[in-house]
Amino acid sequence: MYAFVLSTAVIFVAELGDKSQLMAMTFATRYRVRDVLVGITVATAVVHLASVGLGHWVGDRLADQQGAVAFSAGVAFLAFAVWTWRGDQLSADESGRAARSTGVAIVAVGVAFFLAELGDKTMLATITLATQEGWLGTWIGSTVGMVAADALAIVVGARLGRHLPDRQIRIGATAAFTIFGLLLIADGVGWL
Repeated sequence: MYAFVLSTAVIFVAELGDKSQLMAMTFATRYRVRDVLVGITVATAVVHLASVGLGHWVGDRLADQQGAVAFSAGVAFLAFAVWTWRGDQLSADESGRAARSTGVAIVAVGVAFFLAELGDKTMLATITLATQEGWLGTWIGSTVGMVAADALAIVVGARLGRHLPDRQIRIGATAAFTIFGLLLIADGVGWL
């Protein structure tokens, strides 16, 4: 249960202000929200299943070095904080693909999200979490966190007709990653 709650919270925060939210809002202007959310959920579940598999494998191989794993995870989270602070935007190509996509909505959204998430910070954060926590809770939690954040972006974007306040979201997400990173480093060094 802890892995689920932690992963949901971390990935929700990581997704705030991410380009995936911009893609979700763009797709929601073209397709039914339900179809967009189904496409996001399927793509996220597949990408995050591979992520937790990799993270769990690494965690098992380094089980006798948990301090080093926790320290490395903390450094990774500090890198995610820097990445988040730097910001994330859709490229012209990604925006164009989202706006011009045709065909079955779920497939179009699913493929776009699958490709966009490969190597994204939420994928890397999921791998990092899975080195420390149970794979099933991490997988379900990371999927729920991402879909919830993207659903929030769709709803708020549709209701307000504008983007979420980028600067405040970026500051909050950066602070959360920094706190998680510092706690993991402290745990790895043995200060906790």
